[in-house]
Amino acid sequence: MFKGQPKGLYALALANTGERFGYYTMLAILALLMQARFGWSEAAAGQVYAIFLAGVYFMPLVGGIIADKIGYGKCVVIGITVMFLGYLSLALPTGNGTAAKLVMFAGLALVAVGTGLFKGNLQVLVGNLYDDPRYSAKRDSAFSLFYMAINIGAMFAPAMARKITETMLGRQGFVYDAACQDPAYLDALSGAYGLCFGVACVSLILSVAIYFACRGWFKHADVTAKQAKAAAAPVEELTPKQTKDRLVALFLVFAVVIFFWMAFHQNGSALTFFAKNYTDLCVTGPMRLGFNIWILALIALSVYTLFSTFQSETKKGKILSGIFTLLIWGAAALIFFFVTPDPVNAQPSDFQQFNPFFVVALTPVSMAIFAALAKKGKEPSAPKKIALGMLVAALGFVIITLASFGLTSPKDLNGTTQSILSPGWLISTYLTLTFAELLLSPMGISFVSKVAPPKYKGMMMGCWFAATAIGNYLSSIPSMLWNRIPLMANWGILIALCLIAAVIMFALMKKIEAATN
Repeated sequence: MFKGQPKGLYALALANTGERFGYYTMLAILALLMQARFGWSEAAAGQVYAIFLAGVYFMPLVGGIIADKIGYGKCVVIGITVMFLGYLSLALPTGNGTAAKLVMFAGLALVAVGTGLFKGNLQVLVGNLYDDPRYSAKRDSAFSLFYMAINIGAMFAPAMARKITETMLGRQGFVYDAACQDPAYLDALSGAYGLCFGVACVSLILSVAIYFACRGWFKHADVTAKQAKAAAAPVEELTPKQTKDRLVALFLVFAVVIFFWMAFHQNGSALTFFAKNYTDLCVTGPMRLGFNIWILALIALSVYTLFSTFQSETKKGKILSGIFTLLIWGAAALIFFFVTPDPVNAQPSDFQQFNPFFVVALTPVSMAIFAALAKKGKEPSAPKKIALGMLVAALGFVIITLASFGLTSPKDLNGTTQSILSPGWLISTYLTLTFAELLLSPMGISFVSKVAPPKYKGMMMGCWFAATAIGNYLSSIPSMLWNRIPLMANWGILIALCLIAAVIMFALMKKIEAATN
């Protein structure tokens, strides 16, 4: 799994882990903060949330175009600086008036611009490491590992947001209550949420420290096609037809994945509203495992040590890995029985930790499956994995649709909650959506880095994120319909879109594969 990868992968992955930790800490509470601070409805908060996500994922297109001209590393550093200023402005206690809204919008804009300069170009650096023939066969597995590292940061983020919220509310004599509309409580809650942006500032400082400390490991990959040509370095030469065919194939993939991101990015809006309004947040029994981040982290770690037990090349390695696995399980059991309260009073944002947990825990499983298929010559192509991911995403929303049978429509709740459902429904939905994500996202990024014509690498990686941006903006549709149509109809729209996208992808499969082989 990790064997034979260049050191630069780990440096870039760790730099991204820190940045993503701060970003997802903020994202876990963004919609909830807008409701608490400004009293906005689900539709209004969901709309701003979607516009922000669209900006975050559209700006890499601009960042990629700039980086193709001035260099990827320069854009990464500028991006971190701009993001820091954005998070810093969001952390300021500005109240709930017009000025506070303007400061929030300005901060979100800075975060979006900074992310645009940072995110896609960091991934181009990763892809450039695998242009070296020594590592080219490991490109897909590298992006799976890189994606796993991103999700380590994302996994801990909701727990950090929750800890800050609980601590700050406790200091003012409150406990979290999803239905409470008392002004003093809402003021304390919005203040607690605001501190989460300070965490993002600290995480960016750690990311930039890692980036510069380990820059020697990947500096050779920080070369644009123009720079390589000027240095007389070998650059892949494509005919005009090959360039055109590759661009057409990429844009066909970009168009299809819009629908996936529209459905997938309900985690911070519609699925969080579902957790807030319909899910029993008083968690008892074995399910408490999922609401202690340290138990989740140990379980994820044990997956890797367990794989090492079977994959180690020496008997000593197998024994040590087996012992570590048992010790990790023992530590998780001790935390569960002696530290984790019963019941656990969960918060809606807690559910956002399940998707990154599942990504981290299941990445070695998916890599092992694809490696086994590759040995047999049966591994699906990246476009086929994307199509299969769309089908699995549809299944995820079938699960939440089944959970919605008999529930009161959001428009009839009138500000109350109907907290009757087991958390298992949402956890199962997140698990299924994670299977879809593992089929689609890291494979899609790898596909872009491999297929993009050299002189357009930054731009094409930006286009991947621009497609994500469009999907993120369209993710506001379920929020806009939240108080207008029945729950099952809302989920049904997402199911239909995922199925349509899968059918289109399968129909275009031969054309895409022919253009990229």
